[in-house]
Amino acid sequence: MKTITLQPENPPPLTMIGCGILRKEVERLIEKNHWNLHTHFLDSALHNYFNRLSAELNQALEEREKLGEKTVVLYGSCHPLMEHYLEQHHTCRTRGQNCVVMLLGYERFMRELEKGAYFLLEDWALTWQPMITACFGNNVGVVREIFHSGHKYMLALRTPCNGDFTEAAESAARFVDLPLQWLDVDLDHLEHVVGEAIAQRLALHD
Repeated sequence: MKTITLQPENPPPLTMIGCGILRKEVERLIEKNHWNLHTHFLDSALHNYFNRLSAELNQALEEREKLGEKTVVLYGSCHPLMEHYLEQHHTCRTRGQNCVVMLLGYERFMRELEKGAYFLLEDWALTWQPMITACFGNNVGVVREIFHSGHKYMLALRTPCNGDFTEAAESAARFVDLPLQWLDVDLDHLEHVVGEAIAQRLALHD
């Protein structure tokens, strides 16, 4: 995929506010493309807590707006009121249902999802047990029942920005009693999604 050139040539700086799950990948793309983009990343587990996601996302947007900055949002449909928040703040977001769709593309995401995949990214793997028990409780049997009801295997996604999180991924898969598979993913699709969102935001009239 070709490197995306944004117009105009010297756009005003934007601040991208979004999920920290793709922090490393987005920072790599900013450096590669020389995008005039600041970042503000939120906790990658916020999608499990609608109230916290709403409060922290809106607070971050408001803080940047008070500084006179333009914002663009790196989130999927992670909150039922996401589009309402974007409208309130006169901004837009990256295209895609969730961060995995942004990374893999919709068709590849759906192929694995239909086979029963639960997608695992590095940041989630490294914080897996405390994140899952905080959300679902400490009863391992109940946690496994929840995961088994909708998933047949755990698919760990490995990007060029990841360290070796093999041990953490294996531990996460054991915790929910699902077999583990791996998929190496490049940043081409994410690069297109982020570049598209930046261009869309620059074209909006505040």
